[in-house]
Formats: sequence, C-alpha cells, structure tokens
Amino acid sequence: MLLIPAIDLKEGKCVRLKQGRMEDATIYSEDPVQMAGQWVEAGARRLHIVDLDGAFAGQPKNAGVVRAIADAYPDLPIQIGGGIRDEETVETYLNAGVQYVIIGTKAVSAPHFINDLCTEFPSHIIVGLDAKDGKVAIDGWSKLSNHDVVDLAQKFEEDGVEAIIYTDISRDGMMSGVSLESTVKLAQSITIPVIASGGITNLDDIRKLCEVEEEGIMGAITGRAIYEGTLDFAEGQKLADELCGDK
Repeated sequence: MLLIPAIDLKEGKCVRLKQGRMEDATIYSEDPVQMAGQWVEAGARRLHIVDLDGAFAGQPKNAGVVRAIADAYPDLPIQIGGGIRDEETVETYLNAGVQYVIIGTKAVSAPHFINDLCTEFPSHIIVGLDAKDGKVAIDGWSKLSNHDVVDLAQKFEEDGVEAIIYTDISRDGMMSGVSLESTVKLAQSITIPVIASGGITNLDDIRKLCEVEEEGIMGAITGRAIYEGTLDFAEGQKLADELCGDK
C-alpha cells in the first residue's frame, strides 16, 4: 500500500483546497521542489502533483514547477494531473520525467481520448474520477455529470489505463475520514488498481484502508493531513508497510 503525498500547485506555490474551491486555498509552501524533497526524505515512493490552475484553465499552468521537481528527484515516480487535454501535453510531461499522466475532465467529456492515449502511451495513463453521490464531477469539480463512476471505470479499464484515482469530493480536504464503502465498491468492479483520495486524516484511516487493500486498493493520496500534522507521513507509510506489506 503506497501512501502518496500530494503537492497541489497554484501560482507556483504548494497549496491545499477544501472541496476543490479555488477561493478556499491554504498556502503550505512557496517552494514546491523543497516540499517534494521533504516527502522523499520521509520515505515517499511516489508523488501526486495537481496543477490546480491548469485544471481550471484547461491547459498546464505550472509545468515549469513540475519539470523542476522531476529534475530534482529523477528516481521518484511522479503522477501529474490538471489541465491535460491533448496528446502534446501528455508527451511533454512524459519527456520531462513524469511517470504517469492523470486525465480527468476530458476522460469524461471525450472518452475516445483515453483509448487513443493508452495506445500512444501505454503504461503511463491514469484516469482520475472525482465523484459526489456516485456521479462524476468535471471541470475542476465545478459541474456534476450524469455519468456513473463504476460504468466509466469499467470502460477505461477496457481502454488500458494503469489505474483509477477515486476521489470523494465531499471528503476531500475536510479530514473527515476515507469514503471506504464507495472506494471498495469501485475497486471490486474492476481489476486494475484503485488509488484512494480524499479524507485521509490519521493512522486509523490507513489501518482501515489496509483492511480492504486486497479488494484492489493499491495506494492512497494524502494532502491536508500531512501538511497540518494530523498524520505523520513517515509513520503512516511504515504502518502501511507493516499491515499491507511493502508493495
């Protein structure tokens, strides 16, 4: 079970939002490269980066920062999302040293796009499904679609994506605990791994995730909890390794 620290980028700074609201941002660091180093030193084996400005603009806005992090830590697998809407952007990020590219809104609005990407860039595409009450949200969470999470995940599995990142919007940034039931339901419906996101608060959440890891949950993204100190990242990854095994 991987514990994956999140670095959310807004105007070149490391921030966190509550429930995806850009106006409700807390700045945690003016230096995202240094922050990435902090998580590497704490034992991170993967890093989750979101270009928040890019998610709202529909095109990358913090690519220079992402490249700087990849250059500084070339052995660290990085997954990046936010504003990735064309093949050129995917190729640019992969050439910059990013390992996985996360597609969100365009995966929903133009499903054939995922099939094309998986053909062009096999083993590098992850789909992020952000949901509320079982329905997928798009455009930086500003709109709810009519698409069911499970139905879309099954389609993207057929297309060849590496994993699904599942976020329960109502839990994200609220430190209210993981949405275990919906995460497990999704993991049981597909054979590719699910990465849980949203609501992780403390070691108890990691214990609960490890109890259901065998359902197909390979990791969990954590943000606000590790920045505000309710979860010590190194301690959390150590516990996950002990309970789930070092995978």
